[in-house]
Amino acid sequence: MEQTILEVRHLSKSFGTHEVLRDIDFSVKKGDVTSIIGASGSGKSTLLRCINLLENPSSGEILYHGENVVRRGFNVPSYRSRVGMVFQSFNLFNNMTVLENCIVGQVKVLKKSREEAREHALYYLNKVGMAPYINAKPRQISGGQKQRVAIARALAMDPEVLLFDEPTSALDPEMVGEVLSVMQSLAQEGMTMLVVTHEMAFARDVSNRVVYMNQGVICEEGTPAEVFGNPQKQETKDFLSRFRNA
Repeated sequence: MEQTILEVRHLSKSFGTHEVLRDIDFSVKKGDVTSIIGASGSGKSTLLRCINLLENPSSGEILYHGENVVRRGFNVPSYRSRVGMVFQSFNLFNNMTVLENCIVGQVKVLKKSREEAREHALYYLNKVGMAPYINAKPRQISGGQKQRVAIARALAMDPEVLLFDEPTSALDPEMVGEVLSVMQSLAQEGMTMLVVTHEMAFARDVSNRVVYMNQGVICEEGTPAEVFGNPQKQETKDFLSRFRNA
């Protein structure tokens, strides 16, 4: 039986009187590639930020291997090293080289030696095609290259799950492909991934689960064949009709 890594139960999130997420329930199994799709403002990124504890849920539970991570006293830095996040805007340290960006978390959070961290960082930078740029600063490389460094940095922490928050939306169109191809190869290697994305072809062709969100709730979920090929709800049909010919 597949192992459940993350389980979200009755999760809600409000900012003041504005309810952004309402009664969200879903789970992530080992090896799943789950794409979360939906219009802007439907709560997708907020859901990811709650799972990574960058936002505190207003109510509900997030279970990691059965343990509620929202409870008081939970070791958040340790959890975040296991459930990594790749952001829309890269979030690299501009004063550090590409290599240093991939070393610092390993040394500070995982308490690795610099030598071990360097070796590990080089392995993943090579994997994403960024080994030639290890001495560059973020300002010296393109957006697509920055995002590949951000992915290498997340991988260097040896996460069990990687969360991607619209990883291609800040990129020029010609750079989108290079980031998606890295993500596709991670999926093929069995990396457990939760991806908020507007890239419908990725959601349809690379994911094994698709979650469609609308106005803060999960409207529909299933396999790509079910959600793209035979959507049950009118809202899903309306949303996907824009991408039918893509």
